Amino acid sequence: MKEQMAFEKNVFNKTSRTDSEIAFFGGMTIVYKSSIDLFLYVVGSSYENELMLMSVLTCLFESLNHVLRKNVEKRWLLENMDGAFLVVDEIVDGGVILESDPQQVIQKVNFRADDSGLTEHSVAQVSLPRLILLLWSFLPWH
Repeated sequence: MKEQMAFEKNVFNKTSRTDSEIAFFGGMTIVYKSSIDLFLYVVGSSYENELMLMSVLTCLFESLNHVLRKNVEKRWLLENMDGAFLVVDEIVDGGVILESDPQQVIQKVNFRADDSGLTEHSVAQVSLPRLILLLWSFLPWH
């Protein structure tokens, strides 16, 4: 856990002051995007195709943009965490990219939300750690 927190802090320090969208750090390829008070990161091995990682990030951002009603910021994300979990669950599973088209993700999320309703049980079934996704504004040292 300490190693992960140190990695996250180092990545944030390296990427927070630059306008680029890609970084290489610790043998990892990192693509990232910021929106108001939130930073979204997708991290892959150094062998991952940067364009595929960027496709996942773009899909994540656009899907969240829809779910959060064009308010991709910390407060809205916290209030709609269940929807954010469903978005991530539709994009990747166990590190495997399932979908990179935001319209497909939105359609599936809407279907799942309408079909069963979002409850604590359904949200608990969605596993955020399936994607190495770092939402930096939640970290206590930020």
